[in-house]
Amino acid sequence: MRLRTTLVAGLALFLLGRAGAPQAQTSATTNPSPPVADYHPSMGDLMTMAVQPRHIKLGLAGARGNWTYATYELAELRNAFARIARTIPVYQNAATAPIIDAMTRVPLGALEQAIKSTDARAFSSAYSQLTAACNACHISQAHPMVVIKVPAEAAYPDQDLEPVRR
Repeated sequence: MRLRTTLVAGLALFLLGRAGAPQAQTSATTNPSPPVADYHPSMGDLMTMAVQPRHIKLGLAGARGNWTYATYELAELRNAFARIARTIPVYQNAATAPIIDAMTRVPLGALEQAIKSTDARAFSSAYSQLTAACNACHISQAHPMVVIKVPAEAAYPDQDLEPVRR
């Protein structure tokens, strides 16, 4: 009797274990965890996505005398440079933040002053200085083929960059 009880208990445990296994296996295969993306944008990605559009829009806003929007884009451009320095703290064995600061501090400060004084001539000069700084940075980082220029036309046909007239 003891042997029979032991066999019945063992068989019951075996069957219970088998009954639970497919459910665990099924739930694991039907609800897999999505893979975690491991995306690390390159310097070129960040420049194209974050800096270049801000540079263009800032130039167009200043050329149109849209000082409110130029103020906004100047802040966004500064933020884009800061995000790049946080995302890629070292680029080609050099600290990114000091390079960005050294290349942009003076022209961005001049742009800020021109925008505050709504001085179109000073804005144009400061914007040209910023554009030259961008190209100098590209040369210093072995990318002389990346040449930035003052935009001649709007690259954003869906956005009105003219100042709001009230």
